[in-house]
Amino acid sequence: MDSLNMKPEEIEGESFRIIDAEAGDHSWPKAEWQVVRRAVHTSADFEYVRSMILSDDVVEMAINALKSGTGIVTDTNMALSGISKPRLIPFGCQVSCHVADSDVAEQAKKAGITRSIAAMRKAVANPDNRIFVIGNAPTALFELLRLIETGVTKPALIIGLPVGFVGAEESKNALASGGHDIPFITNIGRKGGSNVAAAVVNALAILAASEQ
Repeated sequence: MDSLNMKPEEIEGESFRIIDAEAGDHSWPKAEWQVVRRAVHTSADFEYVRSMILSDDVVEMAINALKSGTGIVTDTNMALSGISKPRLIPFGCQVSCHVADSDVAEQAKKAGITRSIAAMRKAVANPDNRIFVIGNAPTALFELLRLIETGVTKPALIIGLPVGFVGAEESKNALASGGHDIPFITNIGRKGGSNVAAAVVNALAILAASEQ
């Protein structure tokens, strides 16, 4: 197939065909597979077929949260950029990231904490923010879980896919433990990233639009 002459939608369709073929047999239900497949698509890494963890009924709950116009917060501007805003327009979801805010930087310096932690604290102060998308900073995920444990916030959904060698795997294990009674999407291991986290949001937005 001549990829140079293919339209973007044709390239995407061919990519998904290849992913479906190379992934082989798996146990993912149809809706959940749309999420996992997007993670594979954006990373070209088939390990996500085996390493992704989705809590019970999380896709349905996520779709309902999006349809209700729930605010979405990311831990990086990269994830913010990767989320398709046009796909969220029909639902009225606002997407924000506070890690570069001047007041967050000031608070982080004053308290001796990371900007990711300070950004999570600012994000939960807005009750409209109930979908949290973390693709980079384990400290953001650990802080969000702490804020849940202390009763400060109760998210509608956590997409926790931080990447790295220090704290990333541990923070995702804490999320996947299920002790927080919060719908979640995560993965096992060190892999992750803002691009993968954004791809998961986009997959959920596409699924939500298909039910309109």
